[in-house]
Amino acid sequence: MPTLSPSIRRAGVAAALLLAALAAAAIAWFRPAPAPALGAIDLSDARYAQDFRLQDPQGEWRTLADYRGRVVMLFFGFTQCPDVCPAAMAKAVQARQQLGAQADQVQLVFVSLDPERDSGPILRAFADAFGEGITPLRGDVDLTRRTAEAFKVFYRKVPLAGSYTLDHSVMVYLYDRQGRVRRALPPTLDAAGQAAELRTVLSLS
Repeated sequence: MPTLSPSIRRAGVAAALLLAALAAAAIAWFRPAPAPALGAIDLSDARYAQDFRLQDPQGEWRTLADYRGRVVMLFFGFTQCPDVCPAAMAKAVQARQQLGAQADQVQLVFVSLDPERDSGPILRAFADAFGEGITPLRGDVDLTRRTAEAFKVFYRKVPLAGSYTLDHSVMVYLYDRQGRVRRALPPTLDAAGQAAELRTVLSLS
């Protein structure tokens, strides 16, 4: 087999590198653009997510009527959630802070999907870790199931090393000052987007 000269070998390597670069550029050029982040969903005419009756950490029963006069951000989760729930809480707090002087007109409500482990004191400590103005609520197992169904919230237990975790949908509901559901905010919406939706709902009230 004939031996190639160094100059020919260098030319072959250069050509191969050029072809690789062109192929990579072609792949990048024809790769579909990422889908845009899903925006808020208008729920003004929705027939679900209308109200709840759950207990706060002191055992008092709460409904949306208790927060009349304020815009409510309501979302579901559980205190042992490793990342999604804390991130959702932190984002909601940040969104409210971006409202400035209007921040105290927004009430955050966190509903537990894990009543077997999320006792009143545990919920209170979890909410307090994110600051003031957050009300955690809970029910028993049956009430939690019925509330989740009424809000179209999916959740299920997943076994985990002798215990369990929860898979669940992540959606934030916004209610106007009269307790009417107005928006559903997907997890793709950042804090600035949430704050913009809060301003819109505040203006509707």
